[in-house]
Amino acid sequence: MEMFLNDQSLPSAGLLRRFVAIFYDSLLLFSALFFASALAYPVTHGQVSLLFQIYLLVIWFLYFAWPWIHSGQTLGMKAWRIQLLSADGHSVTWQQALLHFSMAFVSGFALGMGFLWTIVDKQKETWHEKVANTRLVYRAKVK
Repeated sequence: MEMFLNDQSLPSAGLLRRFVAIFYDSLLLFSALFFASALAYPVTHGQVSLLFQIYLLVIWFLYFAWPWIHSGQTLGMKAWRIQLLSADGHSVTWQQALLHFSMAFVSGFALGMGFLWTIVDKQKETWHEKVANTRLVYRAKVK
């Protein structure tokens, strides 16, 4: 696992910065899902099945998990200078990525309370960060 420089002293990413990065990534994710659907069309003939839905969910997961594990940042996160790290400062594992991804749905489906939790939490962590033992940190520009 890679250890990131000064990761323990980095501040948590703010709620607005998180939401803007999510919006940015959602645009890119939509494109990836559209492309994945186009690739599957010759096989599915436009029919939506459980297998097709699982296929799209796997694409969705990989869109986030692959960059989280390798650099800690999706393209949206890079643009807004935030990074996902393990709570101990190392890169995220596949297990942590799966927990973080899955619990983010719970955080959102609970009327966004899992995200809004950052407002009252001392460490400014979401529910999915707590469950996955991860931190979303802000990386200021280096001058």
